[in-house]
Amino acid sequence: MRFLFPDGQDQVDPSFDFVTEQRSVHRVRQRDDRYAHEIIEPEPYDGLLVSKPIVDGLPGASGKYTAAQRNRLYREGARRFFRLTNGTSTLAVMGDCGAFTYVREHEPLYTVDEVIDFYEGCQFDIGIAVDHVVFGYDAALDASPSEVPPDWTFRQELTISLAADFLAAHRRRGCTFDPVAVAHGWSPLSYAAAVKELQRIGYRRIALGGMVPLRTPDILNSLKAIRLSLQKGTEMHLLGVTRTAHVQDFASYGVTSFDSTSPFRQAFKDDKDNYYALDRSFVAIRVPQVDGNTRLRSKVAAGAVDQRVARRLEKACLERLRKFDVDACSAASVIDAIASYNALLGETKDRSASYTETLEARPWKSCTCTVCKEIGIEVIIFRGADRNRRRGFHNLSVFAERLSRDLSAPTPRKNGADGD
Repeated sequence: MRFLFPDGQDQVDPSFDFVTEQRSVHRVRQRDDRYAHEIIEPEPYDGLLVSKPIVDGLPGASGKYTAAQRNRLYREGARRFFRLTNGTSTLAVMGDCGAFTYVREHEPLYTVDEVIDFYEGCQFDIGIAVDHVVFGYDAALDASPSEVPPDWTFRQELTISLAADFLAAHRRRGCTFDPVAVAHGWSPLSYAAAVKELQRIGYRRIALGGMVPLRTPDILNSLKAIRLSLQKGTEMHLLGVTRTAHVQDFASYGVTSFDSTSPFRQAFKDDKDNYYALDRSFVAIRVPQVDGNTRLRSKVAAGAVDQRVARRLEKACLERLRKFDVDACSAASVIDAIASYNALLGETKDRSASYTETLEARPWKSCTCTVCKEIGIEVIIFRGADRNRRRGFHNLSVFAERLSRDLSAPTPRKNGADGD
């Protein structure tokens, strides 16, 4: 089971000083900053998924890449741009058209040839056909197909038609990347019908789209229906789905790869599961930057808070965390410093119990990933991109361990799936 990580220009600065929070004046982001596969050993994923809207943007809207980055990607190709041959293994690059970015449009905003130009121009290994997300799921419609909303059938039929055009253009143009079609549906049987038709067209690699918001039982029921018509040798990819508790089930139904940003994004987007351990997760300890907290800046500007006091309390939190790491102060002392700072910030949510649990467990001490070994307790501090992204890289490393463990487990897990 291969895991691909979606690119979002998520890198860290090796020159960042965690005490002074300064960077090298000579830093050049694209040259010096590092991707997860350059930090974590071994690489925590099997490849990258690169979306056209991220690179090229949409009509009337720019992407995440600067013009210089975009031009260099096209000029050098993905393998060199992402420095994918510098590690212990060769990572693949899959391109897609980012259907969720235009999901509310009547039709996709890219043509087949525009998407192929992107894949060929960036020298990707794999390219996903243009698709259009079906906006809903209702398994009961398998018993009453006449009640399926017309827009759903339109989107499914359009996706299949575009896949046929994509494969024909791929052959006509002599493209070097492997083509992948997308199956969309609204129920188990509709997904199975889409996969069956895409195989008839000639695809042997099929991605399943629109499953991110589905409950795990709905995904499993759809995979079960698809399995009945899956031809030998056809590979399936789950777009955006990460449910490691059911990875053996997915594999048994023919899934060979998937992609997701969840392990990375939970590091700084989730309310509690910020730091992964092999069998659980921990809350990261929030120490907001005085200059980066909108609420605090407003209070300072209004004269309600003395900025010097805020900086003193902020500094006390960081100093006590570092002292705790070398057994120079207690967890209670850290919690007291954080409570004082939170009171000034106007933070009403009490996380002291969760913070105490994290501190007493000291998970960064036992972790063997490159990030934890290099920066220690800094990885557990919820503060700024360089800490938060490194914690995300750590999560990717642990996620890879979980995936390997779950795939080799003697029996599939049936209950307690994450994301149900």
